Amino acid sequence: MTSARTSLYAEPSTPALPASGLQLDLAHTALVVTDPQIDFLSPQGVTWEIFGASITDNDTVAHVGQLLDAAKTAGITVAISPHYYYPSDDAWQFGGPLEQYMHSVGMFRRQGPLLLDGFAGSGADFLPAYHQYILDGTTVIASPHKIVGPESNDLALQLRKRGISQVLLAGMAANLCVEGHLRELIEQGFEVVVVRDATAGPQLPEGDGYLAALINFRFLASATWSTAEAVTALRGS
Repeated sequence: MTSARTSLYAEPSTPALPASGLQLDLAHTALVVTDPQIDFLSPQGVTWEIFGASITDNDTVAHVGQLLDAAKTAGITVAISPHYYYPSDDAWQFGGPLEQYMHSVGMFRRQGPLLLDGFAGSGADFLPAYHQYILDGTTVIASPHKIVGPESNDLALQLRKRGISQVLLAGMAANLCVEGHLRELIEQGFEVVVVRDATAGPQLPEGDGYLAALINFRFLASATWSTAEAVTALRGS
């Protein structure tokens, strides 16, 4: 039986907007995963209270893992765009509601940009299930983005230097860093497919962040695929 919530998220049966006609070219495709970190994706993370339900509904943790595995098997570029905050960032003099919240709960805290003291197993660390993929010596780990988009890090440079023109985009959080990365990568001239069940959003009195993101993904992305569709494409099927 389909729940009312599931129905809200379902893809439209008769879309009004035309398909982009995207054809995936694995030689020029990268998987980009935003913030695959403990503070988002683990019940031990500081934001699980507001993201956990959406992560559970989407089976986000397993789906991101499936994408990483398929991308590595396909031999395509894998890039991580992480989020870190350092003690020096405490000197920021203003910030929006999201920033205020993140700083108040100590999200993604590290001791410094050149220090790994206390990093392993902290909220800023990558989810342990993903270590085998991210820490294999070939995955690109971009410099940290500081709000939601990649404008402040070197992700686009790393992709361009590898001849990438198409991106499969997944990670956290749907209406924040994923959407921020989607918008900037499009502006930078990349074709972007969002993997819609390999992300999740906050559920707060302010609204359902995942639903808000899905609507914008459908307007902006070259395509919105399920993890199963993305894995099939990575297998060349």
